[in-house]
Amino acid sequence: MLNIGVIGYGYWGPNLVRNFVESEHTQVLGVADKAATRRHLVEARYPHIQTTSDMRELLANPTIDAIVVATPVSSHFELAMEALKAGKHVLVEKPLASSSEQSERLIDEAARRKLTLMVDHTFVYTSAVRKIAELLAKGEIGQPYYYDSVRINLGLFQHDVNVLWDLAVHDLSIMQYVLRGDPVAISATGMSHFAANSENIAYLTLFFPDNLIAHIHVNWLAPVKVRRTLIGGSRRMLIYDDVEGSEKVKVYDKGIHVSDTPESVHQFRVNYRAGDMWAPQIDNTEALKVEVEEFVNAIASGREPLTGGEAGLKVVRILEAATNSMALRGQVVELAQAQGAAL
Repeated sequence: MLNIGVIGYGYWGPNLVRNFVESEHTQVLGVADKAATRRHLVEARYPHIQTTSDMRELLANPTIDAIVVATPVSSHFELAMEALKAGKHVLVEKPLASSSEQSERLIDEAARRKLTLMVDHTFVYTSAVRKIAELLAKGEIGQPYYYDSVRINLGLFQHDVNVLWDLAVHDLSIMQYVLRGDPVAISATGMSHFAANSENIAYLTLFFPDNLIAHIHVNWLAPVKVRRTLIGGSRRMLIYDDVEGSEKVKVYDKGIHVSDTPESVHQFRVNYRAGDMWAPQIDNTEALKVEVEEFVNAIASGREPLTGGEAGLKVVRILEAATNSMALRGQVVELAQAQGAAL
């Protein structure tokens, strides 16, 4: 049985606590939150869980094996580092940290102490995304051509990160998992409509090898909630709609074929194919339940989690490069360069 301590019971903390409580492999011993109202919520729902305003009480508790950090992004590094130095395994809410330098230090500390470091890239553990990864791995859509996502709503404004670090991180983690390849360059544009805040709307374009391109639109100021992704390939195309109650993933046997016969050398001929649409069966297992199991199994086996520190670092590096590009009004940034200098 893995004993868990949770730091933060705000927006996402309650979901993490519930899933760790419900798991047969874990038990939550303590929750730390500075706000008395939030601690009272824990005490009312889980009378057996000890609460505290000082997270150091959790770190000092020798019976706690792992710490879950569910706090604002600006505090991730400090809290995760203290937990690692206290000898605890760590699961951090996305993104892993505020910079790649901080992420690298967390990875090094976890490796030095032989502890598990994992980031809460929740969408990677959804049934829909796991099915998409399976379809792409089997070659169902052929060679991927594009990844196009819209992730918008009248959102929860964050005080310490822009909309890219809040919403685009989801698509970046999904792409990392299903496309199994890394972008080589990036361009981003965005705008802040409120003087006291960072960008609340952004457009992100990523360039991959083999003519694969990805585009992400994120927005905190949309009148409707849209979570829709299109992935097109040489054989088929698919749509992933996370807001859809059923049939979240639909595969379309549609595409084109360009003739390359001798008689068509001087005449560009495109043949269109319009076949059936089918929706693969997807189970309804909650993503966080799968994530908790992955955390437990990674600790037990000593292996790198599916969304371990290295996966978190890759996403943070892209977010840094996107932020640099956005400051330069969309200039392309090469991801191979450590600081993402603009071309």
